Amino acid sequence: MKTGLARALSKKGFCSRSEGRALVEAGRVRVNGRVERDPERRVDPDRDVLEVDGRGVEAAARVYLALNKPRGLVTTRSDERGRKTVFECLAGAGLPFLSPVGRLDQASEGLLLFTNDTAWAARLTAPESHVDKTYHVQIAAKPDEARVARLPAKRASLLRSGGKTSWLEIVLDEGKNRQIRRMFEAEGIEVLRLVRVAIGGLALGDLAKGAWRFLTPPEVAALGGRS
Repeated sequence: MKTGLARALSKKGFCSRSEGRALVEAGRVRVNGRVERDPERRVDPDRDVLEVDGRGVEAAARVYLALNKPRGLVTTRSDERGRKTVFECLAGAGLPFLSPVGRLDQASEGLLLFTNDTAWAARLTAPESHVDKTYHVQIAAKPDEARVARLPAKRASLLRSGGKTSWLEIVLDEGKNRQIRRMFEAEGIEVLRLVRVAIGGLALGDLAKGAWRFLTPPEVAALGGRS
């Protein structure tokens, strides 16, 4: 099936679509032996011969992994402000080009998925998929059950309280930016920690902070199927 050249490079797991666009516009990409400078040029990734800097681009083996994201890292490949990124946790592992599946903001922690399977990632993050994401949230308040029940989430429950703080479990099936933080800001409540502990049926479990592991084939299939 034909697609834009920049997207074809991304689908093969060579780079991101924006990086592919930059490579094409710089004249570093050949299609069937000819330099192509149009990132939207329609190509067939399975039939056309794609080269970058004279080297053939082959489809990378599909990789799916889970990372326990530490607090303080940004979910991007590079940061114009020089902040540390989640890719530092994957450095030196010899992995192919990967992209995060969704995001966690800099102050948030927990389960973050990566893959080079763009179709799988798209299915998992599509709004119509309604994949549950479970978070444990520490707040600077001790809300009663009625107040917890009013929170605009798929499910919300009080886990425990102590002193002036509480831990809640929040389940969302949408992917709005900073949704939980905005939810509590609207209540005038400070979020102290936010940890994603599960995506669908995949739990963070005992994966150490900053550590990662490959997903098993059944886990991949349960989350989004295999492309």
